[in-house]
Amino acid sequence: MRLAAGALRAWRERFDFGGRDVAAWFPGHMAKGLRRMKELLRKVDCLIEVHDARISFGRNPAFQEALGIRPHLLVLNKMDLADLTHKAKILERLEQDGLKNILFADCVKDENVKKVIPLITDLVRSSQRYQRAENVEYCIMVIGVPNVGKSSLINSMRRLHLKRGKASRVGGEPGITKAVLTRIQVSERPIMYLLDTPGVLAPRIESVEAGMKLALCGAIRDHLVGEDVMADYLLYTLNKQQQFSYVERYGLGEPSDDIESVLKRVALKLGKKHKVKVLTGTGDVNVIAPDYPAAAYELLRTFRKGELGQVLLD
Repeated sequence: MRLAAGALRAWRERFDFGGRDVAAWFPGHMAKGLRRMKELLRKVDCLIEVHDARISFGRNPAFQEALGIRPHLLVLNKMDLADLTHKAKILERLEQDGLKNILFADCVKDENVKKVIPLITDLVRSSQRYQRAENVEYCIMVIGVPNVGKSSLINSMRRLHLKRGKASRVGGEPGITKAVLTRIQVSERPIMYLLDTPGVLAPRIESVEAGMKLALCGAIRDHLVGEDVMADYLLYTLNKQQQFSYVERYGLGEPSDDIESVLKRVALKLGKKHKVKVLTGTGDVNVIAPDYPAAAYELLRTFRKGELGQVLLD
């Protein structure tokens, strides 16, 4: 839902992050996962890096530094949730960063996933396989930051090529895959196995805003950033990109740049209430108030499902 040109209004030009420290958002155990990937590299023919199509900027440069000796395919997943009107610019920028093999996909609906095996096969055949030249089977490592759909890609490939069910757990929050797993077969011709790996964030993110965009897409656990500020940044982004479907969905009447009034309306619309203790001159009184945290969670959940419009967080 977009407003007519005459109905447009001025929104916040900048978002106030309130001096937040992005370093506090990232767990320190991820370096262990990257070390384990490097140890397994000698058994790997190619890398598939999965990333969220809405945040093509937020990839982990450590992957290229540590694992860059293998052929590499970048799969930009969740293309159905991204505003791809600037797809050509995204591809141009990624190619300037040295990426030549890029594929947009939707692993939930299996869109474009059939192209992965032919692309991988060509990459492997045209590269040195080192000690693996005699192997008839291919071993591919799937890498990426948390919650971009690595396990969904594996499951999609198994559905398409083996007609089998899930081999990797899938979830809507980061951290579902905890360790580098055993090999998972996804194809008979050629014989191909994938290694699912835990999501690994870059040790340093360029800015708080870049971290916030990663958090909106689920790459960082909500409680580390704060659902309230994430919901406010989401509202800021939706308004800035003229995505106003939240207005009709939650019965607001018109777009708003005030997160408190939006969350209040969302809470009332969904019946999200809780008891709040209020101090009075005669003692404590429990009153029923809108549940703002539950409303913030609802906004984030519906955005991640693609129900608040397509956006590009670059």
